[in-house]
Amino acid sequence: MTLKTKLGATTALVLAGSTAFAAGHAEMANDMTIVSWGGAYQNSQLKAYVEPYIAANPDVTVVWDESSAEAVAKLRAMNEAGNVTWDLVDVEAADGIRLCDEGLVLEIDVEEVLAEGDDGTSAEDDFGDSLVSDCFIPQIVFSTTVGYRTDMVGDTPPSDICAIFDLETYPGMRSLNRRPLANMEWALLCDGVAKDDIYDVLATDEGQAQAFAKLDTIKENVVWWTAGADTPQLLADGEVVMGSTYNGRLFSAIAEQDQPIGMLWDAQMLDYDGWVIPDGLSDERLARVMDFVRFATDTQRLADQAAYISYGPARASSAPLVGDHAELGIPMAEHMPTDPANATNVFVTQYAFWSDYRDDLDAKFQAWLAQ
Repeated sequence: MTLKTKLGATTALVLAGSTAFAAGHAEMANDMTIVSWGGAYQNSQLKAYVEPYIAANPDVTVVWDESSAEAVAKLRAMNEAGNVTWDLVDVEAADGIRLCDEGLVLEIDVEEVLAEGDDGTSAEDDFGDSLVSDCFIPQIVFSTTVGYRTDMVGDTPPSDICAIFDLETYPGMRSLNRRPLANMEWALLCDGVAKDDIYDVLATDEGQAQAFAKLDTIKENVVWWTAGADTPQLLADGEVVMGSTYNGRLFSAIAEQDQPIGMLWDAQMLDYDGWVIPDGLSDERLARVMDFVRFATDTQRLADQAAYISYGPARASSAPLVGDHAELGIPMAEHMPTDPANATNVFVTQYAFWSDYRDDLDAKFQAWLAQ
């Protein structure tokens, strides 16, 4: 196995060969703390990855921490304190880039660390465009989109994203993420900025002010959420007429819980979600994580996850294996954000933009909320 340290402020490890790494160490830790998002998504990881892994490794114990929304801040604090207590962290792609740039997570040699596809495709080719960072190990394609109460929108349910800002046609409360991502893009789009110009405009002070001004028009009608489960619950309780969340959360509410909720695919924000491995793990902890990651990201495991939630697998070789929902028996392919019928008008999250502007826009967004 090749293991080398990069010098400089962004010290990171380049990891190669999880099987060789594990074989080269007599001991692998028997406990892992895995950080994720809770709810239906975390349950899909439990069913598709963790339970099969523990079945094959019965001495292993997994502890879940549902702090992924705060992963960047918490990993910064752990690194500064010299006490890294997490073993594996699920993050969105833009946060994976930020953490990599700051040297807080490990760089990965994809061809050595991850298994090739079941069809013989190399890991690099199989994951393709989802490999947005040297530290990011992709799992799924998901989207941030909007759900609405079908019994609260009258005879003309919303068909485009700008319904969020249409208080006259759709009166009532909304729920939106307490972070700028998606909110800023939608605000500019619904204020007349051409889709292709959104990020150029958002990079300017004037464009940011324009987005905040548009959001001002509905600010008093918004419940701000911090967990993906919040909007489905608010919709189920009838406390909001519409709200944003992750498409898998809405699928769970609609298909599994039979809630009176519809899903709006227009201008959905496509994104990747995946693993990062914190810097600073002991050899034993690192060996266990590497062994788990190779297992949890193979072709079959990523296809299996789609049986529990409507997120598309990041591996191309997994897509043909996506079948029916594990409990409901309904075909899952048509519920994926990447299904052609759902992807007629999408944003693809601009990872480079958000890794560069995220801290600044987060601070401005929180300041705006406090006004």
